[in-house]
Amino acid sequence: MVLSIQVALAALLSVVLASKWWNYRSHMTKLAAIPTVGHSGLLSSYLSAYRFIKRGGAIVQEGCDKYRGGPFKIPLLDKWIVIISSTDMVEDFRKAGDHELSLQEAFRETFHADLVLGKQPAVDPYHVGVIQGALTRNMASKLGDLYDELAAAFNDEIPATNEWVETMAVEKVLRIVCRTTNRIFVGLPLCRNEEWKDIVIDYATRCFTASQSINLSPKFLQPFVGWYVNPRPASFKRANKHLRPIILDRLEKEKMHGLDKDAPQDMLTWLINSGNVDERQRRDPVNLVLSILTTNMGAIHTTSMAFTHALFNLALRPELIDILRQEIEPVIQEEGWTKSATGKLDKLDSFLKESQRVSASFSISVQRKPLKDFVFTNGIVVPAGTIIVASPRAIHFNESNYPNPSEFDAFRSYRLREAEGETKGKNMSYKHHMATPDSSYLTFGVGKHACPGRFFAVTELKLLMSHTLMYYDFKFSDGADGPKRNEFGGRLNLDETTKLMFRKRGDSN
Repeated sequence: MVLSIQVALAALLSVVLASKWWNYRSHMTKLAAIPTVGHSGLLSSYLSAYRFIKRGGAIVQEGCDKYRGGPFKIPLLDKWIVIISSTDMVEDFRKAGDHELSLQEAFRETFHADLVLGKQPAVDPYHVGVIQGALTRNMASKLGDLYDELAAAFNDEIPATNEWVETMAVEKVLRIVCRTTNRIFVGLPLCRNEEWKDIVIDYATRCFTASQSINLSPKFLQPFVGWYVNPRPASFKRANKHLRPIILDRLEKEKMHGLDKDAPQDMLTWLINSGNVDERQRRDPVNLVLSILTTNMGAIHTTSMAFTHALFNLALRPELIDILRQEIEPVIQEEGWTKSATGKLDKLDSFLKESQRVSASFSISVQRKPLKDFVFTNGIVVPAGTIIVASPRAIHFNESNYPNPSEFDAFRSYRLREAEGETKGKNMSYKHHMATPDSSYLTFGVGKHACPGRFFAVTELKLLMSHTLMYYDFKFSDGADGPKRNEFGGRLNLDETTKLMFRKRGDSN
């Protein structure tokens, strides 16, 4: 009896292994038509995968140079990915439906969202609809609060003095952006709470680190590694202590009085009132805490890095500072710190867009997962389940998309708008604006799945940059060579030790 059971189990295991091997061989046969950068053997590919960790940018560039806009594949430790580097193929991304190419499934696999973020934010990220809807709609009315918090955060983190003060740029920017953003996410007084700021900054940092750690592990070990490095349980416990009483209070008021028109207008209220999910989900304190943590993760670091890059690029090119100040000051004097004012800062918008293009273009970024074999318009077939990734750096440094692409041309987009007759009023075009995704500009993704918070992010960036220019002088520390960056798996990260010096603006009131 025991022997027969063992034989049956062995036979079942053989069938399962044979099936997996057959599926793997079938998958690799389809991928074989796409050229490889690095080794393609079953074992030798792991050598290339390890090499990609530290030299990902060079490897992607090698593929772009060799295949000139054509796709190529590279091995990672747990999968193969196909990289595209032409606007035509990115345009196919944009046009494809969710039943063909899925952003959500790509994110769940590459970020290990189910493990790191939890099932609710990974499987049903209803916070995305709230960002696209309520946050964007309320941006104009909330801008006064946003700027009020921004100014207060600057005063606390980088007091304006007559003497030069050296700061750790990345750290200071993170704390300013965190506090400013959370004025809109959770409101006063929580956004100023030191422990709360530490929680959300730490969570965002550790989520990315956890995801990278899991990616460095074989597939069969990933659930165990994910359990070990997962920051969510500890961060949730700390965040829940602060948020749960606020959530229960708002839910109780809604239960007693119906929809509370006097409730604070912040992300938490908008999540509670969301029509994107059923009542049980939107009123679940666990879901609400996780959604706030996840929204912070997506907002804080991207905006902080963009602002830090912008500061560094101005410190490297101080001749641009007066040009931007001459645009900003009359607009703010006339309009105040309003949404209307930020919409008129065209040169600043152009500078920020160029800063992102030159300094923050990852080798790989925009991704999709084919739910069935996907055929590009050029005939290239990518088998189902293979992550397809676009290369923003290849797109952004392509001569046909950006003449003299290696040159930092701060007003490149500004001139294009003028040359193409983009005007104010009803004929206004937003084609060359920073927040407008395009197949040749991938900072915010592409198509209907472009970053849902991009309008909020760009508006916040303009406020941050305008405030800095109006009230501060800044430069690199004496003797410093400028910003340093390090690379991990095709992503460029700013060196957190880079310092900037600030003082009160010499000619400010």
